[in-house]
Amino acid sequence: MQSYPTLIDNTRLHDLGDGFVVRRMLPVLQVRHVGPFVFYDHMGPAELPAGKGMDVRPHPHIGLATVTWLFEGTIRHRDTLGSLADITPGAVNWMTAGRGIAHSERTPPDVRRSGQRMHGIQVWVALPRADEEVAPEFHHHDAESLPRLVQNDAQLVLIAGTAYGKASPVKVFAPMFFIEAQLETGASLTLPEEHAERGVHVIEGEVTWGDLTIGAAQMATQAGESAPAVHANKATRLMLFGGAPLDGERHLWWNFVSSSRERIEQAKADWAAQRFGKIPGDEHEFIPLPG
Repeated sequence: MQSYPTLIDNTRLHDLGDGFVVRRMLPVLQVRHVGPFVFYDHMGPAELPAGKGMDVRPHPHIGLATVTWLFEGTIRHRDTLGSLADITPGAVNWMTAGRGIAHSERTPPDVRRSGQRMHGIQVWVALPRADEEVAPEFHHHDAESLPRLVQNDAQLVLIAGTAYGKASPVKVFAPMFFIEAQLETGASLTLPEEHAERGVHVIEGEVTWGDLTIGAAQMATQAGESAPAVHANKATRLMLFGGAPLDGERHLWWNFVSSSRERIEQAKADWAAQRFGKIPGDEHEFIPLPG
């Protein structure tokens, strides 16, 4: 049975300074999650001038995996495991927080000196209840390691999960898919039907999905056994994502995700007491708990 897509119309903008705007697309009142995706940010595009950069100071996570996907720019990741990796367009940073990890995201010094254009996506994937307390991990995957597919004249990169008979090398914990797609004018694309919940986020261009027209910086979601095809009204870049329904609701507070409110309270106390550990190379700053 096919249900109709719904447009998400209450996304929020956050200005991080220097013209760097982040659009919070999930969660919203209409849709709390799509498959395991419980948080979805569209960063930029923005021009960061020479001497300026992104500085997300050390902060903690539990119960989720964070995924960074860039179209433009470079971000340096460090975490309490000792990981150090620069994420660049087409590569994947997948960090499994599990029982707890802290990390920072900053513009590398050499890039900061010259300035850069920043544009990308950051998402949180909720871990299944059975995996919420797994040991934290960090994995970086180069662009060359990700499957590239052609479907009805659409060019696809399978970032994580499974779709169209292919599987990404990125380690995931539940059925899901995360794809960047580029469609020429007039191209159509059928969404993966093995996943019960689906989302479409248009980065640039315009598509028709069912009876909806979705323009740049807009998102729509849909659930059911099948989905209408996406039709490109003009040359379009978009993100496709979703998966199996979550195994129960999740509580989100600040950077913490859990099926248990008590576990979030414990994470608050652990961060306040600095029990998450220090980040090698970024030991001197941190973001305090919200007041």
